[in-house]
Amino acid sequence: MSDLELARRLQSRRYDLAIDFHGGPRSSLLTWLSGAPVRIGYQVAGRGWMYTRRVPRPRELRARHSVENQWDLLRALDFPEPNPTAFPVEMPVDPDARRAVDDRLSDAGIENGDRLIVIHVSAGNPFRRWPTESFVELVRALASGKPGRRILLTSGPSDQSAVGRVIADARAGLDEASGRRIVSCGDFSLAELRALLERSCLYIGGDSGPLHVAATTNVPMVGLYGPTLPARTEPWRAPEYVAESVEVHDLPCRPCDQRVCAPGDFRCLTSIDPGQVVEAAERALRYAG
Repeated sequence: MSDLELARRLQSRRYDLAIDFHGGPRSSLLTWLSGAPVRIGYQVAGRGWMYTRRVPRPRELRARHSVENQWDLLRALDFPEPNPTAFPVEMPVDPDARRAVDDRLSDAGIENGDRLIVIHVSAGNPFRRWPTESFVELVRALASGKPGRRILLTSGPSDQSAVGRVIADARAGLDEASGRRIVSCGDFSLAELRALLERSCLYIGGDSGPLHVAATTNVPMVGLYGPTLPARTEPWRAPEYVAESVEVHDLPCRPCDQRVCAPGDFRCLTSIDPGQVVEAAERALRYAG
């Protein structure tokens, strides 16, 4: 559908209110073209005139959660303050996805009593991707000498090869029994990933979509933060649920806009030591019981 066709459809619905949470050029234009008599968006140079109510938005990357930043638009409508306990991110489990995941785990030899650790080893762009060799060290440490654990690796649909590399390299440094604790069950849809996390006792991954799918559960989590700040993008859920954050402090280039890595070596990610992640994971697992 072209933008013009979409604009016509929006106009035909005769909306009373349009809120632009994105703030980009296309979303600003579509908000304006919707024809809604009340249009709320950020005060952006050159586009603010497209809204009837404009909310200031500082240009710098602040240590303030993105939910709170976007909630500023709702404050224009007198909404109450955001609260992750009262208003958590939600994603119900699909029954068909649950059955499919249960079957795949059973085929992989994973039983209900196993302590399942899900580790997502890929990300959509290099600014969110922890090095493969670091994942290898992490997986070895978590699988080594822990009979009750099963380590299940997931990835995006276009990066399944990353899972294979991590599994092969991790197993190469382990005894046979420990190596068998590391498995892959192929690609998971978002609905299947949500169901998978119901069976897990820990999720580990970078600051990407699957981390925020995990945030819709009460599973303990370990998030790896490179150019992003946990204060801005950490899981939005009740504080009683464990969410460990691992990051490198005191880098002058962090946070960044994730367009160009100024040093050129993605040091905000490559400097995250696997030992730090192992320690965070073990703390979270103690909480899980």
